Amino acid sequence: MPAKQMLPGRRPSALKAQGRKRPLVSVRRPAGRGPLAGLRRTQGKLRKAWDRPLTAYYLIFGSSLLITVLGLVMVYSASMIKALQLGLGDAYFFKKQFLAALIGAGLLLVASRMPVKLHRALSYPVLAGTLFLMVLVQVPGIGVAINGNQNWISLGGPFMLQPSEFGKLALILWGADLLARKGDKGLLSQWKHLLVPLVPVAFLLLGLIMLGGDMGTAMILGAILFGLLWLAGAPTRMFVGVLAFAAAIVALLIKTSPHRMDRLECLGATEPGKNDLCWQAVHGIYALASGGWFGSGLGASVEKWGQLPEAHTDFIFAITGEELGLAGTLSVLALFAALGYAGIRVAGRTEDSFVRFAAGGVTTWITAQAVINIGAVLGLLPIAGVPLPLFSYGGSALLPTMFAVGLLIAFAREEPAARAALAMRQPKNGWRRTGVRWKSMRRRVKKRPSGER
Repeated sequence: MPAKQMLPGRRPSALKAQGRKRPLVSVRRPAGRGPLAGLRRTQGKLRKAWDRPLTAYYLIFGSSLLITVLGLVMVYSASMIKALQLGLGDAYFFKKQFLAALIGAGLLLVASRMPVKLHRALSYPVLAGTLFLMVLVQVPGIGVAINGNQNWISLGGPFMLQPSEFGKLALILWGADLLARKGDKGLLSQWKHLLVPLVPVAFLLLGLIMLGGDMGTAMILGAILFGLLWLAGAPTRMFVGVLAFAAAIVALLIKTSPHRMDRLECLGATEPGKNDLCWQAVHGIYALASGGWFGSGLGASVEKWGQLPEAHTDFIFAITGEELGLAGTLSVLALFAALGYAGIRVAGRTEDSFVRFAAGGVTTWITAQAVINIGAVLGLLPIAGVPLPLFSYGGSALLPTMFAVGLLIAFAREEPAARAALAMRQPKNGWRRTGVRWKSMRRRVKKRPSGER
């Protein structure tokens, strides 16, 4: 027998000794197995769920509902001590906020069911009514000053109205309708039609707000104006020019006001400073720092016992961090991020120019106001005195915001794919499109072609 011939039962080591190479055998995992395959399947399912027609609809409705409910809980927790100090019941501020939330829920439902044409028809009446109320604020004997800002109208008893909060909604509806009509005529390529009369009317609203001294609301209104100009396709030079002009006005207003200069000097402060000028900013940081990962527990805040001013309004995010910890604050940020993403998605997928401008304006409003409020609490931005949308105490801020959320829901329902998906869920002549019918006091039965069971 030849030396190189393989004998039965010979070991592989003999092959190696004879200079032969061991045959290479590739071992493959079965298809669809392994950690990477499972990760890919999960990623594919998430992407598929994310791209469903009703994703934006559910995100807007779910995130706004959770923010409002959690805000009610935190308003009760953050305001009970102040209410008791004022000789009121511990749930005084909570009851007022809950009533405003009920009215706001009705406005949200109405706005979500209104057709787009009706929203456009309401734009001019809403703007005219808001301007009228903002002028009334400056009339002696009618306007009421709170914390140095005259931006309120008394409705009798403990109820107050701040018309400037409705100015945000008015500018969005009117500006979106104006830009949509000009866009349909192809006029937005001309800078005169792009700026006039949008910018003059916006500056009229800003002037009426600044007469009352409310610079925080004016900043939000300015952000809405820039958002509308950006969505309208304003040239970069024009956009930068308007932005530089607005920044110069803001710098002048800050420079000429000692109170605003004091707020600017409190950026990043870790001590109350001279005459306790930075008391509120520093104690907001103290509240966040003492919360830890999961907080001291709901209702167990220390700063709300008179240490932190405006604990249930402008600085409610600090109390949330103290009682619910980093987990609670990150949850609030995630909800606002989901709401902002859904608004951008609605604005980006629509073919209706009014819907694009209005959805973009509402998203800019809520996102910018949340950033300014949270940035002030974190010590990254000056304290502007604006509430956290849907979260802080204040019915005047809650009502127009919930109506604006209803706008987003209505726009999300109007997407062609979303409209088709919702139509598939509606009953038709007593029968559901899925082939399942319901009888009272009977179990669910499947529909058969013959009509028999």
